[in-house]
Amino acid sequence: MATPKIVLFYAFAPLADPEAIKLWQRDLGEALGLRGRLIISKDGVNGTLGGDLPALKKWLRSFRAYPAFKDADIKWSEGTGLDDEGRSLDFPKLSVKVREEIVSFGAPGELKVDENGVIGGGTRLSPDELHELVQSRDDVVFFDGRNALEAEIGRFRGAVVPDTETTRDFVELLDSGAYDDLKGKPVVTYCTGGIRCEVLSSLMSARGFGEVYQLDGGIVRYGERFGDDGLWDGSLYVFDKRGSVDFSDHTAVIGECVGCGAHTNRTANCPDSSCRRQFVVCENCDAVPCEVHAAASVD
Repeated sequence: MATPKIVLFYAFAPLADPEAIKLWQRDLGEALGLRGRLIISKDGVNGTLGGDLPALKKWLRSFRAYPAFKDADIKWSEGTGLDDEGRSLDFPKLSVKVREEIVSFGAPGELKVDENGVIGGGTRLSPDELHELVQSRDDVVFFDGRNALEAEIGRFRGAVVPDTETTRDFVELLDSGAYDDLKGKPVVTYCTGGIRCEVLSSLMSARGFGEVYQLDGGIVRYGERFGDDGLWDGSLYVFDKRGSVDFSDHTAVIGECVGCGAHTNRTANCPDSSCRRQFVVCENCDAVPCEVHAAASVD
């Protein structure tokens, strides 16, 4: 019986020939009938792939056989289904690209990596270690390392959510001094699977944030450990056709529809084809005009 699965993964390591890695991963993915997105740079690889379980296991054996990727953290989740050819319904195609950055912070010259990963990043905390820190300190600050839209449907309780539309906005906000008041506090950065916080925590440390942590494995690992019975509220936004995932059968719905204010964890693209923004919107308000969405998001 076909078993649709999705893997989320990244690895920071110096890569001498990103183009060769691209060709290898493209050919391997196509041969196994996989779909998804991979970004490769001189600093490593970042990707998510969907397909039938046996195909993904074959991909993983080959992927880990490459020395730079042997310790990559692979996160598994359920896919929604497969087509008649056994290809994932959660992604439209397989896309493998080489870029200057595997996470687009717009600061490629700042990131330094070696065979052990990012240099100068925040201290890693497992989900259990995170709880220990929160229990021992009363000034812990959660700092959301995702785009603001993602946090609208799910976030750590009391988290600081920067007003960002893209990852590139973080550097400008940090350089503006907007969060200088946090420099004397323990700051825990978090993101979906951990990769954005690898970079964000290093950028914050370089800017004088003296006690910076990163949630190891991101929200995904935290949800696997504590579900909805810890410090997390809501659904996890994901960049595929699922839209979001929940960690239990009692996930809180904290998103609010921009059209009617109803609680929802649903996000959708603006109905105006000239607008590239996404909004939290229920199915009943899906066709609400763009200007209404924009006004609601500003309010």
